Amino acid sequence: MTLPEKELPETTPLEALGETEDVFHRGRFHLIQPALKGHRSGVDAMMLAACVPHEFNGYVADLGAGAGAAGFAVAARCEQAQVTLIERSELMTEFARKSMALVVNASLAPRLSLLNADVSLTGKKREEAGLISNYFDFAIMNPPFNSAADRSTPHVLKAEAHVMPPDMFETWIKTAAAIVKPGGSVAIIARPASLYTILTALSARFGAIQIIPIHPRPQAAAIRLIFIGVKGSKAPLSFQPALNLHENTGNSFTERAIAINNGLTSLL
Repeated sequence: MTLPEKELPETTPLEALGETEDVFHRGRFHLIQPALKGHRSGVDAMMLAACVPHEFNGYVADLGAGAGAAGFAVAARCEQAQVTLIERSELMTEFARKSMALVVNASLAPRLSLLNADVSLTGKKREEAGLISNYFDFAIMNPPFNSAADRSTPHVLKAEAHVMPPDMFETWIKTAAAIVKPGGSVAIIARPASLYTILTALSARFGAIQIIPIHPRPQAAAIRLIFIGVKGSKAPLSFQPALNLHENTGNSFTERAIAINNGLTSLL
């Protein structure tokens, strides 16, 4: 019998969380994810992965990768990309490791690597953890974006996936700036409420910032913003055309959203 969520201890073992094997990009990769707790990936991860250019062939860091959905999606679409999944939770890292071992993912596994490390580390500790300065060509991140007041959770794994710690964007963007090469890029997906905080952290380290609003429907307010910046660039900020997930009526995805969700095209 599965215990109710409130009774699951913070040290719940992997097998007690349960798991699902989920299909992405129309079968081009499968992902093992926790059935009960933690961050289960979907549209946000696919939108983030689509920030990496279609013909990209460098090194990508997926910061706070969770089970690895965004990183796997980059590797599946960009056939020359080398992707490092960086996650501090040993439990979530183990889910990613199990996904890499799936036979269906055999063609991707050689271009995927795992790093169990805390994105918030700084200086020498960051280097010692394997977050090497000026190494990556592109960093992507889908950080927790609920404030502590938005929702509470009794389980630490779920809290790490959804609740942002103080100064999180400043810390994560600082790490991205440290590990990305000059001229390399960063992409972030977050709620519109974080616009000011993210721009403040980005503008000190990245330029040529592009913002892409994501709307559920054309006449609805944006529910997500994607930020893409270039390390060291002095080019000005720009707003790019919005992505509408659905038409004004019905629940079907737009053609563009379908293409992005299924790894058929990049966001820009």
